Amino acid sequence: MTENISSDALGQAETPESPGTNGHTLRHGGTFHKKKHIAVVTMGVKLGDETRGYTRFRAIAELLVREGFKVDLITSRFQHWEKAHRDTSKACYQGLPYTVLFIDEPGYTRNLDLARIRSHRQAARALRQLLATTAGPYDLIYAEIPPNDVARTCVEFAQEQGIPFVADINDLWPEAMRMVIDIPLISDIAFYPFSRDAKAVYRGLTAAVGTSREYTERPMADRHAPYPHATVYVGNDMAAFDAGAAQYAPELAKPAKELWVTYAGTLGASYDLGTLVEAAALLAHPPQGSPVPLSGAFANLPPIRVKILGDGPDRARLEERAAQLGAPVDFCGYLDYAHMAAYLSISDIVVNSLVKSAAQSIVGKIGDYLASGKPLINTGSSPEFRSMVAQGGFGVNIAAEDPQALADAIAGFAHRESLRKIMGMRARTCAEKEFDQRRSYQRIADLIHTLV
Repeated sequence: MTENISSDALGQAETPESPGTNGHTLRHGGTFHKKKHIAVVTMGVKLGDETRGYTRFRAIAELLVREGFKVDLITSRFQHWEKAHRDTSKACYQGLPYTVLFIDEPGYTRNLDLARIRSHRQAARALRQLLATTAGPYDLIYAEIPPNDVARTCVEFAQEQGIPFVADINDLWPEAMRMVIDIPLISDIAFYPFSRDAKAVYRGLTAAVGTSREYTERPMADRHAPYPHATVYVGNDMAAFDAGAAQYAPELAKPAKELWVTYAGTLGASYDLGTLVEAAALLAHPPQGSPVPLSGAFANLPPIRVKILGDGPDRARLEERAAQLGAPVDFCGYLDYAHMAAYLSISDIVVNSLVKSAAQSIVGKIGDYLASGKPLINTGSSPEFRSMVAQGGFGVNIAAEDPQALADAIAGFAHRESLRKIMGMRARTCAEKEFDQRRSYQRIADLIHTLV
């Protein structure tokens, strides 16, 4: 780097006061300084006119541009949620505040299979070639983990270039994989490459951003040296949520006395939708002699319907189970963000439903649940999130995989409208303070400023 920066500007944002030329900006005293160049690397992001996917890394790229950085967003030509390759010539990928660079990978059809592993491996190789021959040079690389091999490519390249590397830890591989395949010795052998790559990333990172405190602190198990870090939840764009709710909620026909209990997200192995279906059946058809609160003071429940928003590999099985039990459950399928926001906003209760063994800590949909301003029932086992629910007073924690406990919790809210309102207001306050990307993501920018 040949740039000279005055001592009073070190670690501070390079806020442009007037545009310069050739990527330079004019600062105090009339001196031109070249913008710091950052690579944001992710294999999963919703771009352009796409309808499915996460917006976290797009939001980070946009924020860093506003903070005065030059940004390349590097991602795959394969769109994870659509399970299809993008037409990268489309106009929606051009003319953005940041530059999008696509790398090739063959793709896959399932979220967890050998084809995905091979696809990520080839993506890591393509990324290495891009970094070495086409992109940059960079002053810092910011990349998600997982995929572990892609993140390892980034940390090794950053070390070779002598630049900082920041890992955005939004899941734990192979820990999460053991939920699906946990066979002694065999799983250890099969998952060794993921473990090896994760350790290389954790030991080599300059700083870490985690989508939960648990994730932020995970590298400590594999290194001795401390590292700068920040916990920044996945969150959401509160303005976009509110706009979607305002636009589409009036179109949804919700009977006045009907109570809606809503889940939004993936219908897959980590998410215990089977228990939610069974709880709905218990509420609709309580067995003879069922315990309080399904009888007694809670005998005259209003009509309750469970709304499941989303799609996934378990949908057909869950629909069949709901039909067998006569459960009042509506499978609404995948909805775009605005329609999902509308459903959540007019629901009465939201459910964060996870199996006992789920490795997830604070999942991406929490920001949307809280933004809805509705009380939350949490079955997740993460101590961090259970503590947040209890201390924030915006919901209740119950045991996972227990249909009776879930039915009891829903029934407990059914006649208590005032409690639902109080907890809903607390939920909304928490969302605005901790989960609104426009506010909380500033911590990421502040961390990067201190590194470059």
